[in-house]
Amino acid sequence: MAHAHGHYEELLPAKSPPQVSLVLSVLLVCPLLVLLVRRCFGTTTPSTATARAREQLLSKMPSPPSRLPIIGHLHLVGPLPHISLRDLSAKHGRDGLMLLHLGAVPTLIVSSPSAAQAVLRTKDHIFASRAYSPVIDILFYGSTDVAFSLYCEHWRQVKKIATTHLLTNKKVRSYCHAREHEVRMVVAKIREAATAGTAIDLSELLNAFANDIVCHAMSGKFFREEGRYKLFRELVEANSSLIGGFNLEDYFPVLVKLDIIKRMMCAKAQKVNKMWDDLLNTLIDDHASKPASERDGEESDFIDVLLSLQQEYNLTRDHIKAQLVVMFEAGTDTSFIVLEYAMAQLMQNPCLMKKLQTEVKAL
Repeated sequence: MAHAHGHYEELLPAKSPPQVSLVLSVLLVCPLLVLLVRRCFGTTTPSTATARAREQLLSKMPSPPSRLPIIGHLHLVGPLPHISLRDLSAKHGRDGLMLLHLGAVPTLIVSSPSAAQAVLRTKDHIFASRAYSPVIDILFYGSTDVAFSLYCEHWRQVKKIATTHLLTNKKVRSYCHAREHEVRMVVAKIREAATAGTAIDLSELLNAFANDIVCHAMSGKFFREEGRYKLFRELVEANSSLIGGFNLEDYFPVLVKLDIIKRMMCAKAQKVNKMWDDLLNTLIDDHASKPASERDGEESDFIDVLLSLQQEYNLTRDHIKAQLVVMFEAGTDTSFIVLEYAMAQLMQNPCLMKKLQTEVKAL
């Protein structure tokens, strides 16, 4: 697997161009592509009555007035989308709701607790499914994981697996020795740096800490000890960049109908998926070769659990790999970001830092 380490730079998108250049590029290219798609495939628009009813419903939603042809409101979203959306909602929203047209996709922006409750609880069955994305489809094996699957019986089954087998309190507690081991290693590294009077990259240290704990829970192994740490981290970062980056098909879904455009958009996702596939197949094969009695212990890892449930839930190998990818991704990113944010806040609040240090010393 070591040969794959050097290709990380090829997997990540180049740095995003300035916003103006991006908007101009979209303005120039999209009309031609849309016309080409319509010429090649025709259009499959709903009936006139349905289309009119939909337009009337959307027209009642509060929306910024500066909507442009083709790109809609994309030009209003800056490099920090959450800040742009907050400011737009404060200015143009009503009752915590605002409609933006991001390219060809009408997008509902929810910005108040009451509106969020309506969307996420009262009407959750309507909003549960995510829009189709070919990049997501490749990275998560046909979107069969618990995060990106359509709201259907399969999603209910994989959610049940996650909540009743993988993420129970008992299962989380069973990894306490691994967590304690990693904490001791982090403290030892900090003590060593303090003794030597050298600085330490806390972001790097916390990222490695989160990676090792997640890898042990997933596979029963510390990737650091097996030389897979670098590859795993590269794959997680590549996934994050592809999912969170600007994907043209997310805003102009009709472009996916053009095979050549789809191949261009998905080339990097396919490279990343191939590397995930090689890594996960190796891990699954190692676990599948063990006797079943060794996979059912109290400290069994996620791969052991998923293999033991394969027949009961009709899980294919791709289903198992999809769950592992999303667990790797979510477990590493969220843990690391929270830890890094907490440390940054403590460094900015010396009084709070001192209080916490006193509490820790008292333990």
